[in-house]
Amino acid sequence: MQGTFISFEGVDGVGKTTQVERLRAYVESQGRECVVTREPGGTALGVAIRRMLLHGVDTDNDGDCADIAPRTEALLFAADRAQHVAEVIAPALRRGAVVITDRYLDSSLAYQAGGRELTPAEIRNLSMWATGGLLPKRTYLLDMDPTRSHARLQHAEDRMEAAGDEFQRRTRAAFLDLAQAEPERFRVIDAGPSIDEVWSHIKADFDNVTATDGGVA
Repeated sequence: MQGTFISFEGVDGVGKTTQVERLRAYVESQGRECVVTREPGGTALGVAIRRMLLHGVDTDNDGDCADIAPRTEALLFAADRAQHVAEVIAPALRRGAVVITDRYLDSSLAYQAGGRELTPAEIRNLSMWATGGLLPKRTYLLDMDPTRSHARLQHAEDRMEAAGDEFQRRTRAAFLDLAQAEPERFRVIDAGPSIDEVWSHIKADFDNVTATDGGVA
C-alpha cells in the first residue's frame, strides 16, 4: 500500500474533528488525495452499528434502550472496523491517498479494555484480526483531562460520553498507556492550548512522516 494512514485519538471533546479538518485542508493544498473517515460509522453498515453503539437499541419501542454487554460492544466495534478497512481505508491506501480516521483500533483498546474492563489482549487480537493487521503510520493522541474536555461538548451526551467521570479517567489513562507502549507510532499532543498551537505540532510531525512516505505501519 502506497498511501499514508493517520489516526486521531483521545477522549471526547479534545478537538479531534477540528484538527482532522485542518490536516485534510493541508493535504489537499499539496495536491494529494485525502480521504477523511471515522469510527464507528465510516460505511453504510457502520452508520447502523454506530447508532446502536452510541444510542443503544430500543427493542420494544418503549423508549428504554437495552444494555449492550461489553463483549457484544467489542464485537460490534470490530465488525464496523472490518468493513471500514475493506470498503474505505485499504482501497484508498492502494490508490496512494492520505487516509485520516477519527478513531481506530486504539479507541477500542482504551474505551473497552480501559473503560469497560475487558482485557487488552482480547480487544487487540479481535481488532487486529478484523483489520488484517493494518495499523496507522502515525496516531495523534490529543490529550486533556476528561473533566475539561467534557465541558467543551456542545451536544447531547451519547452512551460513551454519559458513562461517568471514572470511566472517562480510566479511558484517558488507557490511551496514555498505549502511547507509551508504542512511541514510534504515537505522538501525544496537549490539547489544552489554542487550536493553532495544537495544529502547529501536528503539521510539523506530519511533514516528517510524509518526508519518508511509505505510509502504513
